[in-house]
Amino acid sequence: MLLVESGCANVVPPSGGPRDTIPPTIVSVDPPHETTNFNAKEIKIVFDEYVELNDVYKNLLISPLPKVMPEVTRKLKTVTVKIKDTLTPNTTYVYNFARVIKDVNEGNPAKDLLYVVSTGNYFDSLQLSGNVKMARTGKADSTLVVMLHSNMDDSAVVQERPRYITRVDTSGTFFFRYLAPGTYRIYALKDESGSYLYNGEQIFAFADSPVVVSATPPEPIQLWAYAPEKKKEDATDAAVEINKKEKRLKFTTNLDASKQDILKAFEMKFESPLKNFDSSKIAVSIGSDFQPFRDYKLTLDSTRRLLTMNVQWLQDTTYNLVLQKDFASDSLDRQLLKADTITFTTKAQKDYGQVRITFVNLDLSKNPLLLLNQGEQTKYSFPLTGDVFQMQYCVPGEYDMEIVYDTNQNGKWDPGEFFVEKRQPEMVTHLDRKLVVKADWETEFEIKLAK
Repeated sequence: MLLVESGCANVVPPSGGPRDTIPPTIVSVDPPHETTNFNAKEIKIVFDEYVELNDVYKNLLISPLPKVMPEVTRKLKTVTVKIKDTLTPNTTYVYNFARVIKDVNEGNPAKDLLYVVSTGNYFDSLQLSGNVKMARTGKADSTLVVMLHSNMDDSAVVQERPRYITRVDTSGTFFFRYLAPGTYRIYALKDESGSYLYNGEQIFAFADSPVVVSATPPEPIQLWAYAPEKKKEDATDAAVEINKKEKRLKFTTNLDASKQDILKAFEMKFESPLKNFDSSKIAVSIGSDFQPFRDYKLTLDSTRRLLTMNVQWLQDTTYNLVLQKDFASDSLDRQLLKADTITFTTKAQKDYGQVRITFVNLDLSKNPLLLLNQGEQTKYSFPLTGDVFQMQYCVPGEYDMEIVYDTNQNGKWDPGEFFVEKRQPEMVTHLDRKLVVKADWETEFEIKLAK
């Protein structure tokens, strides 16, 4: 019989009764499950209730992967699979219908539905298991597929469809059954197109070395998946088009309620790249009496959209930036309509909290980097050079903490790179404890890391 999770026949409840939660059950399959010397061109699966199909060409997994996908149709209680591909001799084929078939009334999916046949007189029976987690978050992504390639060339994952495929479950675990003995390259991929090809832009994972599948099962394989770094984009063409009628030079600053963080530079971000910029037409002063101030440096980045002013800030002090009307113009020839002044006050020490964290079992040889995050944004990044971390000026708030093992010591987490460097993503330890910082208050605690 077909491999399927056990269950009794579906009984339709009376109106107002409990919701039907029983998945469709197999009544018959022709040819039968685990047929040898298989040469049929059509498979019929009969269920105990009316069924429907769910995105067949995305959800149906067949291993070895055929060059031409079969045609799958349903009528009432019967699902018909018409094989379009030429089957390879002495090969075990696995059809995984999980997520493909569900009942009509409540949409209950048929579970663990495998159909296995062999074109020879025996079945390949080897297995391989493992787990895939996102390296950056430590979480699983159940949309990933895991692929086995018999071609050892790096280009195979780009140019050739894999021999075997399977999905990960909600915990990131994957399990291959009915494998032929051999040596394989193993990859994981987020494949929304159904091509099972890597284009360099999807979530991806790879093992450092090939895996040998034999009568002695290999140890479970751990893969760490990563998404490529997103390129920073300028304002979209649509946004520029919308604002063409706006005649005034548009920009934002990184001030927080007219307050400047004394640990950061002052920033002006322009909506469009600057065509002209004259730093001599910016005057900086301090205090309400506008005392001249010259100890600063202005830098316009390569995109010509970000102007940075670096200053050794004085605490609790008012700064004024006087901008002449023509200090800058952007690619749309917009400039200020009149001279403008940006006035802000720097924060004082009492506006910050102090932090002291003692780490136990911290491996300094791995170049640990402490990241303090809020949501998906990293607010602070500190190389750890000892077991005790101290911070005198931390903006009050609640932070998630993680330790990145900064292999290349560039001060941030790096994803993997497959084709040139064969570099795995940097490892991350996510700390369960949150850091809660209060103004004018010292927070002190200890974190014990696993050995």
